[in-house]
Amino acid sequence: MKDGMKPKSMLLRVVFASGILVTQLGAQSPAPAGTSAPAQPTAGAPRRPQPNRVPGRAVAYYGLVWGVESLSVKLAESGEMIRFSYRVIDADKAKTLNDKKAEPSLIDPQAGVQLVVPSLEQVGQLRQSSTPEAGESYWMAFSNKGRLVKRGDRVDVVIGQFHAKGLLVE
Repeated sequence: MKDGMKPKSMLLRVVFASGILVTQLGAQSPAPAGTSAPAQPTAGAPRRPQPNRVPGRAVAYYGLVWGVESLSVKLAESGEMIRFSYRVIDADKAKTLNDKKAEPSLIDPQAGVQLVVPSLEQVGQLRQSSTPEAGESYWMAFSNKGRLVKRGDRVDVVIGQFHAKGLLVE
């Protein structure tokens, strides 16, 4: 034995060193064929926002005051349109959202823009304005010319007295 090392201490050092080597090799080995390893975010990769729907208090508020639920804002038509949709749970309270006289707008404070519902010559406004019925879903589309509003932005939807704030664009 070198330098007066005892066999037990030498054995412990070998076992310890081999354990570290095996651990490092295991961490670097590729995943077996047919399985996929979970993607690890890289240091410089942009984080994708997690779907953070409307908070519970806001859901209750929109349901009790405005008679709607399941509010969502999604990119459509390759980002040239933004679709706002909702489900009616109380038709009387939801009338404001379908009122033809109320001009809807979608505001993105981060991008500094206010989008409107376009009106096409032969189609009319790209929104549903029929009398709301409980249990039915309704939508409207906002023009996003120039694609200024992007996925992950927080936007506000205003229709007459109705204000939905901080909705996440999906």
